[in-house]
Amino acid sequence: MQAVLKQFSTRYNQDPSLVDEVELECHQNLQRLYSTTRAAKHFQRNIVRGVEGFIVVSTKQMEIVKKLAEDCCKYGNDNQHFGFALARASEEFGKSHKQIEKEREDLLKSLGEQVFEPLREMIMSAPLEDARLLTYRYQRIRQDIESDLFVLQWMYIIPLGLIVMNAVTSAANIP
Repeated sequence: MQAVLKQFSTRYNQDPSLVDEVELECHQNLQRLYSTTRAAKHFQRNIVRGVEGFIVVSTKQMEIVKKLAEDCCKYGNDNQHFGFALARASEEFGKSHKQIEKEREDLLKSLGEQVFEPLREMIMSAPLEDARLLTYRYQRIRQDIESDLFVLQWMYIIPLGLIVMNAVTSAANIP
């Protein structure tokens, strides 16, 4: 096959080693693309898992602190008429934490909508599949070319063999 490749490449004024080097470089670039895309996809998955875990844990903490804030406000309201300083402080503590948790809820909502969801969509999209598809197409094209070269090789060898057989037969028939 290398001989046929050399024959065709010299016919079209190309260096056969150049063709092999270009093909090898293309294959290596596709392999690097696939590897880096795969690594990036795993990195994105890890980020999404981390963000998702942060949102879940923060939501549970938020529920606990909201309940604490409500209880503090209730205690403050129930004991306000006795003039206890603790009741006033408890009510203020509850109000401030309600406001903090409202801000935290907004932060978690935007983190989910603007970071978590787009990253999850990126993971579900097709860059890795695109790299696999490119590699697959390249290998299929390479196999097709190799089979075409094999056919071309036999296309020249068979007539050459017939010519040689004809010449040998003719030489054998000469008296």
